[in-house]
Amino acid sequence: MAEHGKSYRAAQGRVQDRAYAPLEAMELVKEMARAKFDETVEVAVRLGVDPRHADQMVRGAVVLPHGTGRSPRVLVFAKGDKSREAEAAGAEIVGGDELVAKVQGGFLDFDVAVATPDMMGGVGRLGRILGPRGLMPNPKAGTVTFEVAAAIKEIKAGKIEFRTEKAGIIHGPVGRVSFAAADLAENLDALIDALLKSKPTAAKGQYIKSVTVSSTMGPGVAVAVRAASPAA
Repeated sequence: MAEHGKSYRAAQGRVQDRAYAPLEAMELVKEMARAKFDETVEVAVRLGVDPRHADQMVRGAVVLPHGTGRSPRVLVFAKGDKSREAEAAGAEIVGGDELVAKVQGGFLDFDVAVATPDMMGGVGRLGRILGPRGLMPNPKAGTVTFEVAAAIKEIKAGKIEFRTEKAGIIHGPVGRVSFAAADLAENLDALIDALLKSKPTAAKGQYIKSVTVSSTMGPGVAVAVRAASPAA
C-alpha cells in the first residue's frame, strides 16, 4: 500500500479521535481540502445490516436539497411519446431497443439510467452490465417510471441513489468542497433521513453504526448523527 503524502498526513493530524457535529465536520473537511480541483465531499455510512440477506438490503434514492455540484448525463430507455418527453426534459441519451443493443455492446457513457416499465423486458437483459456499476434502473430508486420528465428533473436537481455494499456500507456524494459547510451538512442530513426511513424491519440492534465524511483527497472525519428512526 502506498504511503500518504506529507500534506495528507498533516491534515490527518488535525482530525481528533471523536465524532464531530455535522456542521463542524464539514467545516473541517473544507479546511483540509488541498487539491487543485473542486473535490467531491463523500460520505460512508456503516449500517447494522447483513446485505447477504435480501430482507436486510437497503436501497433507495434521495434528492439532496443543495444538489451534488455536477450535472449527470442521463440515459433514458423509452419509446414513442415518452422518448420525446425525455428529450424535452433534458436527457442526454434517449432510445428504445436500439439503445439497449448499444449498451449491450459496451456503451456506458452516462451517469444515470431511467427506463419506462414497458422497456424493462429488454433492459432487464442488461443487469450483468449495469448492475455492478450501480446503473441499473430500479423502481425503488424511482428510475423505472412512466413519469420520465419528473424523474429527469429530480436527477438533474441532485438526486442520488444509495445501496448497501457487501460490508453493509453505503457510499455517496453530498456535494463539493466549494459548497458552504451548512449546505453540505443539510445534504448529509437529507441522506441520513432517507437511510432511516429505509431501515429494514429485519435489521436488529444499532442501525447506523458510523458515519464518516471526507473530500476526494482528504482524510475521513467521523460524524455524530441520529441513530434512531424519526417518529412516524
